[in-house]
Amino acid sequence: MAKIKMKKKSTSTDMTAMCDVAFLLLTFFILTATAKVPEALPVDTPASTVQTKLPESDLATITIGGGKVFFDLKGREVRKRTLELMGDKYSVKFSDEDKDKFALMDGFGVPIQSLKQIIDMKAADRSKAGQPGVPKDSLDNQLKEWIYYARTANIEIADKELQVAIKGDAKEEYPEIKKVMDILQDQKINSFSLVTGLRGKDF
Repeated sequence: MAKIKMKKKSTSTDMTAMCDVAFLLLTFFILTATAKVPEALPVDTPASTVQTKLPESDLATITIGGGKVFFDLKGREVRKRTLELMGDKYSVKFSDEDKDKFALMDGFGVPIQSLKQIIDMKAADRSKAGQPGVPKDSLDNQLKEWIYYARTANIEIADKELQVAIKGDAKEEYPEIKKVMDILQDQKINSFSLVTGLRGKDF
């Protein structure tokens, strides 16, 4: 008696639906991702195993690298008020548009007299502008004034004391870091954070 041959079914799988899902996910991630903004002063922070996060608000960050100091501040309204106070102190006029742009900026490293030129630049051009750093010497210690007026503005607007973080390059000379610490201590700021990069605990 002859054997009945069973028809073999195709083993191929239709991948159309899976490809559609993959492209939808890819499109979603591309459209929702935000590009990393280049730092105003890139520094290689020292390694540490501490995982404490910096606060999201009420924070001023002082970045030190290559002998330069850059200043950054959290909070749009606090930034605007700080700029107003610094403008009054140094008799530099800033328009409302300048204040709005400054509120959205990252850290900066120029004397107050040159700040308007940095504000008028596009974000991508600021990192290439060759900013010389905020003056911090004894004859023109603008960093001290930025810290003082930032603290004043933060108390006025948020009714909180401003926290300070120092982000120093691992290769930076200690005297440069100490100058900034001395400025903080002159204003009775004895508690501040040091920004470090995370490393494994087995090192």
